[in-house]
Parts: sequence; C-alpha cells; structure tokens
Amino acid sequence: MGLRTETEKMLAGEPYNVLDPYLVAERYRIRDLCQKINSSSDADEDLRRNLCKHIFGKGGDTVSIQPPFFCDYGSNIELGAQVFFNFNCIVLDACRVRIGDYALFGPGVQILTPMHPLDAALRRKQLYGKPVEIGSDVWVGAGAIILPGVTIGSGTVIGAGSVVTRDIPAGVFAAGNPCRVIREISANERETYSPASD
Repeated sequence: MGLRTETEKMLAGEPYNVLDPYLVAERYRIRDLCQKINSSSDADEDLRRNLCKHIFGKGGDTVSIQPPFFCDYGSNIELGAQVFFNFNCIVLDACRVRIGDYALFGPGVQILTPMHPLDAALRRKQLYGKPVEIGSDVWVGAGAIILPGVTIGSGTVIGAGSVVTRDIPAGVFAAGNPCRVIREISANERETYSPASD
C-alpha cells in the first residue's frame, strides 16, 4: 500500500494535516465559488444553479440556497433532491455530510464534521472529523447546531436553537441543548403543517 494522502485521512476520520497544500487550495477554490453565490442576486438563477453544481458533490442540480452560504470543501456534501438551505447556513464538510431528499434547514443552521485534538500541540497542526447523516424530509429549525458524528432519522423535526450532540431517531420532534427527543410525530401530523419554528 502506498502512502495515504491527507484527503484520504480526512475522509476516513483520521488525524490529518489541515495545512496540506492540496486541501488549502480546495478550501480557497470552494470559498471563491461560495462568494460568487453570496454576491449574486435572486435574478441570477442560472448562475446560482451552475455554481451549486460545481460546489456540491451531489445534488447541486436541485438544491435551493438563500445566500449567504458557507462550506469547507463542498465535494464532501451529498444532497438528495430538493434540499433547501435558508439564509446564513454553514456546512463544515471535512468528512462526508449526507442529506436526504426534501430536507429543510432554517436560517443560521450549522452542520459540523471537524473535531480538534484535546492536546494543544497537536491542535496546532491536526484535525480529524466524523461524518454527519441526515435523512429525508428532516426539518432543522433556525440556529440549530449539528455536531460531528450525528445521524438524524428521516421525517424528524429539530427545534430552533438546538445543539444536536447525539443521534436522533426517525419521526420525532427533538429540541434543546443538548437536543433530546420530546415526542413522536403522529401519523396525522406527518400529513399536515407542523408549527415548529423555521
């Protein structure tokens, strides 16, 4: 086996050198693309669509974004159909971020995969991460933070301002800091509008 690249280590959730020249160049490239989206007008639909296709690893052809939007690499974000990001969302995708169809993210949502070593000397030069998985038809309320390694099941609603530190099952309403399951979403509620904060 040959030596593993820093990108391979990063995606495997192993310690990697965040200052690796290739990773630095990729972050610069994607930030330039995000800046173009963030400075575009609502009338620039074709430009935004083209930029999204170049930013996201998958799903850029149907995603909807209300700028500003920020991410680290973009290529590690895999979206299902018709995902929506409201204003000021951040996705730090050092590891894979997989999001299912029709997921909705309120303003200011953060999805984070990077983690820092507790040892200060290592923290100066290394990161590692854990992937995030979000199912289909998930609604994440404004200002929620989804931490590394979390899985959120399909059809779940995360309340505004929640800090999601552990896995949340499918079909529930969960909220708080730390986020916890409040109750199941009934079959009737799944078919109608739910009044959780966007």
